[in-house]
Amino acid sequence: MTDARMDMPSALASKPKGGFFARLISSRKFQTWAAGFPLTRGIVRREGEALFDLLAGFCHSQVLMALVQFDIPRRLLEEPMTATQLAHVCRVSEERMVILLRASAAINLIKKKRGGRYALTQRGAALVGVPGLGAMIKHHDILYRDLADPMAFFRGETETELASFWPYVFGGGMEPDVAATYSDLMAQSQELVAQDTLRSIDFSGIKALRDVGGGSGAFLEAVGRKYSDLELVVFDLPEVAPSSAARFDAAGMSARARFETGSFKTDVIPTGTDAISLIRVLYDHSDDTVRQLLTKCYDALPAGGRLIISEPMSGGERPERAGDAYFALYTLAMQTGKARSAAEISALCEAAGFEVVATPKPMRPFVTGCLYARKNN
Repeated sequence: MTDARMDMPSALASKPKGGFFARLISSRKFQTWAAGFPLTRGIVRREGEALFDLLAGFCHSQVLMALVQFDIPRRLLEEPMTATQLAHVCRVSEERMVILLRASAAINLIKKKRGGRYALTQRGAALVGVPGLGAMIKHHDILYRDLADPMAFFRGETETELASFWPYVFGGGMEPDVAATYSDLMAQSQELVAQDTLRSIDFSGIKALRDVGGGSGAFLEAVGRKYSDLELVVFDLPEVAPSSAARFDAAGMSARARFETGSFKTDVIPTGTDAISLIRVLYDHSDDTVRQLLTKCYDALPAGGRLIISEPMSGGERPERAGDAYFALYTLAMQTGKARSAAEISALCEAAGFEVVATPKPMRPFVTGCLYARKNN
């Protein structure tokens, strides 16, 4: 050990702290030494690989996008195929298809079997099996364009496409085709959100649930399947009402489900239910809009009424990857709203008069986090 200390840079032997330690790590001399020293070379390799993965992340996401756009996961789920077969059906040269397939194998989405045929890995199979995942991946070409100039993006100089993709956020009306696109995208993503919310929050004892901003009713349909006696009410813009009615009719829930039209930004939220849910709503809006909405929810509920919030959340003082390195950027690109921590949402609820009962640990932070509050008087 004495010999090793004699060989290491003298700055390391002084046990530097804080910023000085960071400066030491960034030193080219130290990096060269650490890469060759037996006790540190593994750390250097792992950190280097991690940094390279961050650098290559955009390429990985584009490989994923290409797989989904070419519909390769579904094709391989039906039967393993060769590069030649995939090149033919996707109208891509075989040379380029091989590159795509090898890249997909490198990030563990597909694997090559005997005979030269390709098949899905478990992770690749999720591209077909996870509800709405394919649609969300295709949707991300907009976000990629918005982030093309990151300096301009973080300075607020970018006219982002996502801001115009979600016109409902700004209170404007939607054309029928835009409403259909919005409703379909949200509905496909709501199944996973509903699964995790129902595992985290107990809805028993609720007689009637109003889902504010509930769109096509996908979340309420999931709740209604588990709680067969629950009255279901969607409150949202009139443009999305037809898809909600069709959904409840197809699910056999028309007798206990209805749609109320209105905008929570400009209209009063009706009374008559003992619980309100806000599913992926708050993070679309500014703090001022959220404060007004929570106050309206408080006024609409009876004493003892429940408020259920479910959406992706920031880690706050302990940043986490889904909330802070993805959803925070997505909402920034929308030019409204933000990813908030459970503590921030709790403070907003308490300011509106609610008592926050629980903020369960998220099962899958990349899907949703939950908060349960109550009106005491």
